[in-house]
Amino acid sequence: MDRQSLEASLGEATRAARALLGCTLVRTTPAGLRRARIVETEAYPAGDPACHAFRGETRRNRSLFARRGHIYVYRIHRSVCLNVATGRPGYGEGVLIRAVEPVEGVDLMERARTRASVGRQMPSGVNLTNGPGKLCQALDIELELDGFDLLAARDGAPLRVLPRRLAPPIVATPRIGISVAKNELLRFVIRDSAWASR
Repeated sequence: MDRQSLEASLGEATRAARALLGCTLVRTTPAGLRRARIVETEAYPAGDPACHAFRGETRRNRSLFARRGHIYVYRIHRSVCLNVATGRPGYGEGVLIRAVEPVEGVDLMERARTRASVGRQMPSGVNLTNGPGKLCQALDIELELDGFDLLAARDGAPLRVLPRRLAPPIVATPRIGISVAKNELLRFVIRDSAWASR
């Protein structure tokens, strides 16, 4: 899948959640480069009562209403989560990136997670990035990236996505950690990935 195909596939949350699996997130910081393959996503279509856009646009969720490819970064409890807007402007839908598999810069990811996990066991292995808050810690994704256009990003940008080469085998399951519309099969995982959340 090339970049043009990736952008075209981000036109609807459920399709986008599948299309993002196998793509690579590239995080560039002064500390160095980190790459991670997306292995788990959740779709939050327009009109979905579990979607942050369900009750309309606010200052907090404005990025979900932006043109597809913009990212919506928000804090929930003590964690930061990363979503990709997938609709046309004003539409309000997106995909939560739930888990990634580290590819490059694992030492930087471990250091970032250790700083964020003071008093806990050293995060390593699959526990490094197998959840939405964990992957944001590992990749140093913070609130200042909210609204960033992932699809317009070029080499050296703070965050960008590289298209996948081949479509991976995908399993659909109910979403995790929500109280409404929780039986919908809108969580997508690369089959047999050890890096998916539990």
